[in-house]
Amino acid sequence: MESCRPGQWFAGEPDRMLRGVTQTTPSSSSFRPPDPGSGSGSGPVSDPGSDTGIGPDSGPGPVRFARVHRAWFVAAVTFVTIIGAAAFASLPGLLIEPLHEEFRWSRGTIGLAVSVNLALYGLTAPFAAALMDRFGIRKVVALALTVIALGSLLTVWMTAAWQLVLFWGVLVGLGSGSMALAFAATVTNRWFVARRGLVTGILTAAGASGQLVFLPLLSWLVEHHGWRPAAITVALAALAVVPFVWLLLRDHPADVGLAPYGGEFVPKPAPVPGAARRAVTVLFRAARTGPFWLLAGSFAICGASTNGLVKTHFVPAAHDHGMPVTAAAGLLAVIGVFDVVGTIASGWFTDRFEARRLLAVYYALRGVSLLFLPMLLAPSVQPPMLFFIVFYGLDWVATVPPTIALCREHYGADSAIVFGWVLASHQVGAGVVAFAGGLARDTFGSYDVVWYASGALCAVAALMALVIRRRGKDSVELPAV
Repeated sequence: MESCRPGQWFAGEPDRMLRGVTQTTPSSSSFRPPDPGSGSGSGPVSDPGSDTGIGPDSGPGPVRFARVHRAWFVAAVTFVTIIGAAAFASLPGLLIEPLHEEFRWSRGTIGLAVSVNLALYGLTAPFAAALMDRFGIRKVVALALTVIALGSLLTVWMTAAWQLVLFWGVLVGLGSGSMALAFAATVTNRWFVARRGLVTGILTAAGASGQLVFLPLLSWLVEHHGWRPAAITVALAALAVVPFVWLLLRDHPADVGLAPYGGEFVPKPAPVPGAARRAVTVLFRAARTGPFWLLAGSFAICGASTNGLVKTHFVPAAHDHGMPVTAAAGLLAVIGVFDVVGTIASGWFTDRFEARRLLAVYYALRGVSLLFLPMLLAPSVQPPMLFFIVFYGLDWVATVPPTIALCREHYGADSAIVFGWVLASHQVGAGVVAFAGGLARDTFGSYDVVWYASGALCAVAALMALVIRRRGKDSVELPAV
């Protein structure tokens, strides 16, 4: 039999990652160098029988536990990092009333800072992905967390509205954009070949998990101690995960002499210069392909029907029907709980089923649920409303894993940057509907037309997903920049 060198990470077949123990014999202590042409480089042996330690010549020997592949530790660090950075997303809605009361700023002025934050969140993502290719994941993420902490901390001493726009809008927006889903996509692309969909789902769910962790704490701080301790908490949460990123995160499996999980060893690519130019160049090249516009258009509808619509207008719409604000906000929190379950399940499905068909199903079901929502709004929470909340929560960001998978399928090495631009369209769609929903409420006196229009848009998104053809029929990988 063949055994790994002492201290080397175990990297057998993906479904054997956590299997039992191995036995080695004294005669098996020597390590056979891999064949230079095997594509495994200096990486670990992945002999089909190497995880059991049982072979023709095996006998009694010392027992050794198989080690978990380093990729799962990198994914765990990424998950914790995204949770720590998610604190900022829980705070804006809690700051509006305290800032209005203390500084007498209009809600529109405060909303401007939040709008700048959301816009930069979306527009920074593709450039952040390119910067990660140029300078490495660890450096970019550590800097982004520091910028988030700086922006949040500086708000404690602000005295003018333009400072809120600068600190919370620009600084936190730039930092959070660099911590957007492009970060999760880059880590998944580099460290995983097998289980990519599942890992994408888990890392996507980290953002929702972070909001669930921080929202109750920040709400309590704002209510009992004011908004400044809450802003300081966001800064500390971002800074707390910087050491984990710097000490435990690695840019590429080749940095530690490993193959990606479920794949063969590949050398670390050389840094790609001109990060900003590359992000723009990739955009223009992707824009000449049909799948990009279908993905961007459908994901814009995704943002419109989630962040722009439900996250922004569900509470006031429920309050229009007599439901207390606290009850409506509690229902949104329940959506966040099931969002975690739905996103991880979607990643599991993405590993097993065709991504475009999954997207079509997700958008179609979301559209149907929105068409029924106006009939479910009532002064109290009834069982049909609870069913909608659970159903909608499961579907909230279930679209992310298959969307990333389609970007990876059609755009290869540039998929993280392309997804960054697709994510930008998501934020644009959210911003447009957030404004249009309020305008419709002022014009028609209710939100009914918004729910119906969004349901119809989701049907369009389902059709757009089905139109995306499988790679090899009409798409080619973008040439190197």
